[in-house]
Amino acid sequence: MTNPPQSHTTPESSPSRRRVAITGIGCVTPIGTGVEALWQGLRAERSAVVPATRFDASIYRSQCAAQIDDFDATKWIDAKRVKRLDRFSEFAVVSSILALEDGNLDLANEDRDRVGAMMGTALGGVGYAEEQAARFLHGGLRAVDATLALAVFGGSASCNMAIEFGVSGPNSTNAMSCASGSMAIGEAFRQIRDGYADVMLAGGSEAPLATLCFGAFALIRAMSTRNDDPARASRPFDKHRDGFVMGEGGAVLLLEEWSHAEARGARIYAELSGYGTTNDAHHMTAPRPDGAQAARCMRNALRDASVGVEQIDYINAHGSSTPLNDPTETMAIKQVFGDHAYRVPVSSTKGYYGHALGASGAFEAAISALTISRGWIPPTLNLETPDDGCDLDYVPQHGRELSPKVVLSNSFGFGGINAALVLKKPTA
Repeated sequence: MTNPPQSHTTPESSPSRRRVAITGIGCVTPIGTGVEALWQGLRAERSAVVPATRFDASIYRSQCAAQIDDFDATKWIDAKRVKRLDRFSEFAVVSSILALEDGNLDLANEDRDRVGAMMGTALGGVGYAEEQAARFLHGGLRAVDATLALAVFGGSASCNMAIEFGVSGPNSTNAMSCASGSMAIGEAFRQIRDGYADVMLAGGSEAPLATLCFGAFALIRAMSTRNDDPARASRPFDKHRDGFVMGEGGAVLLLEEWSHAEARGARIYAELSGYGTTNDAHHMTAPRPDGAQAARCMRNALRDASVGVEQIDYINAHGSSTPLNDPTETMAIKQVFGDHAYRVPVSSTKGYYGHALGASGAFEAAISALTISRGWIPPTLNLETPDDGCDLDYVPQHGRELSPKVVLSNSFGFGGINAALVLKKPTA
């Protein structure tokens, strides 16, 4: 086993945990591609949910989605290379390119053994595999794209990012459902904090808008059937919510060791300072009714960040718009924050762009960083009548001017997976 380079702090020799800066944001979302478009989409306070047209949704009870209809990966990636990527990997690579551009980081000046990539996804390339299965049934094996075996597995996200930029540091893609994007960011944070890397590209990517992928969630009645009013279908914490709305996209954060970012004069959106993850160990689709493990996850993230509950100025909630998740998350927040739960503003941004499964946590980590940097917190769109038990300050309908110093971002997923991130306003 080779020793790590002597010019870098190693986990074994580090006298204290290293600080982690968020210096770039790249995203492809239903409300905008690129950080400025994302921000303008948030400030517009409009939902991107529309009738699903990517496939024939008329056969399902749920027929609306948050689609990205103007995405063309060849604007950023060589056309020959795009042919070897499916949509899920395109989102990942393009988001990474945009994050590096936004962070003004030239990897030619970096030790690429100290630069890594970590991503999260719920379904990976399953949507692409579904498309290829149809080709197989109609035309046999010769009709199937030769890249199928290399495109369908979740790891193709972070591996294609590594290939795109020639970075050979820590690399993985987890498949931990709707918490996976947040978990990828959290694990990348640990890689830098503990000295295994100096720079990480981390986030989530999802391309689930395909007939069977969509149908699988329609089958378990997890999605909204407000087909006559798609823009109001995703309504977190509202009494009349009836399920989530499926979305798609990708988002990547550029993370750097603090002194590395300072040395090159990087603009720092926020400091990533805490991460927690737990499992309900209860049910594959239903959250644990008492919210105990979701609460423990938040406490772990706060402890990791050395932050007290009274220091949290804003919570970006998972808020999926499902009947079970929203009141359970509310309960868990109350368990952790006590009386402060009624004073801290909470919002879910899924009313804007639906639920992009593994990419959602990455969207929301990016949004959390922007709230710190730009002094405005987004609303919970479509929240008209709060549900019984959902009695916190959910910032309904319209955003609020606020400059939070510390933000908590929650993500919860099927399988009882819980993840939370803590972000802080940059300080010297």
